[in-house]
Amino acid sequence: MSGHSKWASIRHKKSAVDAKRGKAFSKLIKEITVAARLGGGDPEGNPRLRVAIQAAKAQNMPKDNIARAIKKGTGELAGASYEEYNYEAYGPGGVALMMNCLTDNRNRTIADIKHIFERHGGNLGEPGCVSWIFEKKGLFVFEKKSVEEEKLLDLALEAGAEDIKESDTQFEVLTDPANFESIRKAFDDEGLIYSLAEISMIPQNTVKLDGRDAERVLSLLEALEENDDVSHVYANFDIPDEVMEALS
Repeated sequence: MSGHSKWASIRHKKSAVDAKRGKAFSKLIKEITVAARLGGGDPEGNPRLRVAIQAAKAQNMPKDNIARAIKKGTGELAGASYEEYNYEAYGPGGVALMMNCLTDNRNRTIADIKHIFERHGGNLGEPGCVSWIFEKKGLFVFEKKSVEEEKLLDLALEAGAEDIKESDTQFEVLTDPANFESIRKAFDDEGLIYSLAEISMIPQNTVKLDGRDAERVLSLLEALEENDDVSHVYANFDIPDEVMEALS
């Protein structure tokens, strides 16, 4: 299992705390607004919007907040105009990073990101410098203690999952993004509880880290994800589970 997937699962658990102080809601509202602007306000015909709404509901966002975000995206309500930008970078230990940003001020966002890298190590790269390492996939993470292995494996393969990976504590199910929602429905219909479900950028190769470099990379990720304009961060590090838990 990739270190990024482990980190994503830990981040997902932390987001419940973030929601209480509004940070998670702010990022989800941006994603819903941009998804509605790009693909329309009907989630039935807009897969990205469907996923964003599901993520918002998972964080117990009120329906009125979701509806207002959609209307801002479609222009029915006034609001900030967010644009989407992707940046690529190198972090401590040669780790590759990709960042998805939603912002109403690109100059502010890029200045903030550069400052974060200056403080935590690494540097921004040119477009395409690391994107070849990553592949867009649907990702589900299950805690071993919460799911029956044979049932999960049988259902995932029957529903059309591409790959299933295993660590000491988790199962990771990878899918074609086009099949993400049908596989999610299959899991939900059978009552399987996942700790993470998202469309992600999965690294095809990883960089093993330990010690100081591991600490610096996780500190960098924390700082990037604390930025209001950074919606997602993907990285190709591989840190042992016990080190990840201790540092997180």
